[in-house]
Amino acid sequence: MLFNSYEFLFLFFPLVLAGHVLLGPQRALAAARFLGGASLFFYGWWSLSALPLLLGSIGFNFLAGRWTTPQADRSDRTRLWRLRGALAVNLGLLGLFKYADFFIDNVNTVTGTAWPLPHLLLPIGISFYTFTQIAFLVDAWAGQVRERSFSHYLLFVTYFPHLIAGPVLHHAQMMPQFADPASYRLDRTKLVLGLATFTVGLGKKLLLADPVGQYADVVFGAAGRGVDLTMLTAWLGAVAYAFQIYFDFSGYSDMAIGLSLCLGIRLPINFDSPYQATSLIAFWRRWHISLSTFLRDYLYVPLGGNRHGTARRYGNLALTMLLGGLWHGASWTFVVWGALHGAGLVLNHLWRARFGVQPGGQATQWTGAVLTFVAVTLAWVVFRAESLAVAGAVYRGMAGFNGWSSHPFHGFDLPYQMAEFYQRFLVCAVVAFCLPNSGTLGRWLPPQVSSRRRVVLSAMATGGLFLAGVAHLGVHSAFLYFQF
Repeated sequence: MLFNSYEFLFLFFPLVLAGHVLLGPQRALAAARFLGGASLFFYGWWSLSALPLLLGSIGFNFLAGRWTTPQADRSDRTRLWRLRGALAVNLGLLGLFKYADFFIDNVNTVTGTAWPLPHLLLPIGISFYTFTQIAFLVDAWAGQVRERSFSHYLLFVTYFPHLIAGPVLHHAQMMPQFADPASYRLDRTKLVLGLATFTVGLGKKLLLADPVGQYADVVFGAAGRGVDLTMLTAWLGAVAYAFQIYFDFSGYSDMAIGLSLCLGIRLPINFDSPYQATSLIAFWRRWHISLSTFLRDYLYVPLGGNRHGTARRYGNLALTMLLGGLWHGASWTFVVWGALHGAGLVLNHLWRARFGVQPGGQATQWTGAVLTFVAVTLAWVVFRAESLAVAGAVYRGMAGFNGWSSHPFHGFDLPYQMAEFYQRFLVCAVVAFCLPNSGTLGRWLPPQVSSRRRVVLSAMATGGLFLAGVAHLGVHSAFLYFQF
C-alpha cells in the first residue's frame, strides 16, 4: 500500500485518522494500540509473509532491552554480553536476508567454489526497523531508556508513516510523545500543517521525481545495453537521477511527517535543502539526517570519533561512510558510493584544516554549492548503476569520450517530449536550489498568518497541488528507498 495510492489516501488513512480521533481523547493507551494494530496491517498489506519476522524482532528486542538495562542484580559485564548477543542477532538477521547472496557470490568468485545462493526475499523495511532497535538496545544498556509499555514500544517500531523507508527513529524523540495523552487529541493546527506537508511530498514524488526519473532510466538502461552515451546525454541522465532520488526520498519523508502530524505526532525532519549545501560536510548534515545522525552516534563515535588523533579520525570517517554505503544494498556499487563520499569528506576536512572555513560572499557560496552538487551527482552515478561496468560507461560519456551531441536523446524511446523534460528539469532545479524546504510551511498556514487572503491562497495552493497529485496516482513507481 503506497502513500500515493487510492486505497491509502481514500480508505486506509481516513479510517485510521477517524479511529484515532474517536479513541484519543478518552483512551490514550487504546489509541496507541489502535495505531500499532493499524501499522501492522499496513505492513502486512505489503508482505504478510514478512510479518512474523517483524513481530519476532520486536518481541526479542523489547525483552533484550529490559535484560540489558542497569539493575542492582546485574553486573556490567553480564549486561555487556547480553547487549553483544542481542546486537549479533539483529545484525545476523539483517546480514542473512540482505547480504547472504552478496557474500557467497564474492566467496565463489575469489575461491572458485560454487556454493548455491539462497536468494532469500528481502523483508521490506528491515534495514530501518533493525537500525531503530539497535539504537534502542544501545541506549537501554547505557541506562538512557527504561521502556515498560510493550504497546508503546510496538508502536515506536511499527509506526506506519516511517516503517517502510524511514526516517530512522530514536526512542528519545518518539517515546515521550507516544506516552503523552495530549498526542492523541485532535490538534487542528497540526492537522492543517500535516495535510499541507503531505501534499507537498505527494507533489515532489508524482510531479517531479517520477517524470525526470524516467529519463534517468532511459540513460542508464542504454548504458547497460552497451550504447555509447554522448557527454550531454550522460550528464542529463546523471542530473536527472540526482533530482529523482532527492525528490523521491524527500517527498516520502514529507509525506511521512505530514501523515504523522495529522495524528498528533512529530517525526524528525530528514531533509534540509541538501542541494543548497556549500560543502560535502554540510551536505551530510542536510541529507537523510536521521541516518547520518545514527551513523555518527552509533558507529563513528564508538569507533573513536575524533578522540584518537587526526589519522584515526579520518579513518573512522571513511569507514563509517563505507559501511553507510553498504547499508543501502548488497552490491559493490553501494560500497564504492560510500567510499567516494568517505574520501570526499576526508578531503573536505583536510581543506578546512589547511585553509579554515571561509564564509566568503554570495559568489563564493554559489561556487561551493555548484561544486558540491557536481561531486554528489558524480557519486550518484555509481549508486544508480546496476553494476560497476554500467557506471563506467556513464562516466566515460560524462567525460566526453563519445562526443558532445547537441541532440542528447536522439534515437532514444522517450516517455515525454524533450520540451516537457526541460521544463520539469528547470522546475526541479529551482525548487532544489532556490526555494526553502518544507519545514518552513508552518509560517504560511493558519493560525500563524493573520491575513485572510493568505489563508485562502494557501488553501487553494494546497488543494490544487493535491488534485494535481491525485491525477497522477497509479501512473508511476514505488519509492526508491523501499529497496533499501
